[in-house]
Amino acid sequence: MEIRSLDRAEPFTTADGSTIRSLLDLGTAPVRNQSLAEATLPAGRATERHYHRELEEIYYVTSGGGEIEIDGRRATVAPGDAILIPPGAWHQITASPEGDLAFLCCCAPPYRHEDTFFS
Repeated sequence: MEIRSLDRAEPFTTADGSTIRSLLDLGTAPVRNQSLAEATLPAGRATERHYHRELEEIYYVTSGGGEIEIDGRRATVAPGDAILIPPGAWHQITASPEGDLAFLCCCAPPYRHEDTFFS
């Protein structure tokens, strides 16, 4: 059994510029096919636009709001929204100027820095 508390996960900054607290990943648990982390962005900030060759991602917004851009298409996001980001899709998420944005990030296969590519 693997249980990991968010308040005990050490934050770090990913290659795209978001702050991550990894819950279950290759370095913290015997995962094989997926990973789960919480990502946060300060108000008005954005991740660097990027893509993953292998990863399929699902973002689930837990607090705040903002805008997601996937392959040139934009949409407003808010708590309760789930966002699918297919492998190879260029994407960027931006927190609204009114407040911080927090979202869960599920990746399959598990997240690896080496699978993050920039323009």
